[in-house]
Amino acid sequence: MKQKLIIFGVSQLSELAHYYFTQDSAYEVTAFCVDVDYLTEDTLCGLPVVSFETVEKSFSPEEYSIFVAVGYSNINALRKEKYLAAKSKGYDIASYISTKATIFDNVTIGENAFILENNTIQPFVKIGDNVTLWSGNHIGHHSTIKDHNFISSHVVVSGGVTIKESCFLGVNSTLRNDITIGDKSVIGAGAIIMEDTTNQSVYIADKTIVKKITSDRLKKI
Repeated sequence: MKQKLIIFGVSQLSELAHYYFTQDSAYEVTAFCVDVDYLTEDTLCGLPVVSFETVEKSFSPEEYSIFVAVGYSNINALRKEKYLAAKSKGYDIASYISTKATIFDNVTIGENAFILENNTIQPFVKIGDNVTLWSGNHIGHHSTIKDHNFISSHVVVSGGVTIKESCFLGVNSTLRNDITIGDKSVIGAGAIIMEDTTNQSVYIADKTIVKKITSDRLKKI
């Protein structure tokens, strides 16, 4: 029998979490919940939506688990807040780990993980609580990803890297081996990080320059 699951949130990410848990997990999604101030619809994906403030009255923590489907708003602060609030209500916190991810032995993964397809997680990696790994990342051996991080797609984390709490890593960013990323760092899309970062650092790669000519004037590509 599948474990019954409630998803916190009513965004596109929540719908996506519903799809992944339904298609590829041992959980059965039975309801959604959201803060009462954002409770505008009674149903989502054909399932009831209830207020988070009173969710335990309808869905007991003894019978249901919760997954917090929240993105990286305010450098993951909102997801951290709701994750801790769900734990304080006594719920077990679910994780989704794609069966299409490659995860080697001696890897540890915490609660409220959202690990999508085509991630490669090498041996001796440690992943904390409330971490999102979007699709297609490489996490090198002996690296540590601490709590409340969001790593978007096609990020390369080389071996022996430590990513401290509440960081955001943008698409196609690269971290060299044996460096530490400070708390609440933001690594923009395409950035290449070659040394330790301090807490709350922001790295933004140069954007591609738009040419002054139009495509119909190109003689060859």
